Amino acid sequence: MVRCGSLFSQVLSLVDRMTFHKLVLDHDAERHAKGYSSWAHFVAMLFCQLAQAKSIREICGGLACCVGKIRHLGLYDFPRKSTLAYANAHRPWEMYRDLFYHLLDRYRGSMTGKKRKFRFRNKLLTLDSTTISLCLSMFPWAQFRRTKGAVKLHLLLDHDGYLPTYAYISNGKRHDVTVARRVPLTKGSIVTMDKGYNDYSLFSSWTDAGIYFVTRMKDNAVYEVMREREVPVYGNLIADQHIAFAGLGAWQKCPHILRRVVVWDEAHNEEIVLLTNHFSLAASTISAILSLIHISEPTRPY
Repeated sequence: MVRCGSLFSQVLSLVDRMTFHKLVLDHDAERHAKGYSSWAHFVAMLFCQLAQAKSIREICGGLACCVGKIRHLGLYDFPRKSTLAYANAHRPWEMYRDLFYHLLDRYRGSMTGKKRKFRFRNKLLTLDSTTISLCLSMFPWAQFRRTKGAVKLHLLLDHDGYLPTYAYISNGKRHDVTVARRVPLTKGSIVTMDKGYNDYSLFSSWTDAGIYFVTRMKDNAVYEVMREREVPVYGNLIADQHIAFAGLGAWQKCPHILRRVVVWDEAHNEEIVLLTNHFSLAASTISAILSLIHISEPTRPY
């Protein structure tokens, strides 16, 4: 007798089967199904995502290896390649869209109610992008390099529930700052990002709109220290300063006093220089915001 379900079954348990079957009926998803249920199709495609399968052959082969062990998931046989390909081509995608929004509404409240590490009430967001490689022969419109194709996914993550609130897909050549200018941000929110979003005009527009940001400062930034703030004797804080950009044309692009926080990273044995326009939070909190979300260098295409 199975007393503990697999991780795959625990993920599937989040989906209400009654709601799923109601969506199947609403969208008439199993018309001409010929015995291959929508639930089996959903499990196969979810397996594709979790197992990072690259082809239909990998999906069918992976499920074939588990036949007999996945009956508790509602699967009694593995799908054939032609069956799965036909289902992907003819099943209504609107059903899975409605399923997504149902799950989002159901679990968003349970995630936002959890306590987080920080005491401030500001909305904490993360802005980042990743490059998705595409086959250039199949997607010629997505040419990124001479022999490579790619699109770029720009994502805004809300740390109240760790769910994305905004997504934008552009071509692989689109710069991160160009998309960041159109991302909807509410006044008083704190957005964190990596060095790829360093732009003085963007910092100025966010500051004028009452939007806070925390990022890593560029190594070649030219600035002038306007004020030194005290830092604890013990700890990993090295400096806490009010600065003004002094580079050629930098002050015209960002005529605001900003805050520079220097932290010592013991794990990598290096200094981390942070830049923000938030002056009321402690320097240790600014440092903790960036360390909590593991901001790294910008994602580079491969």
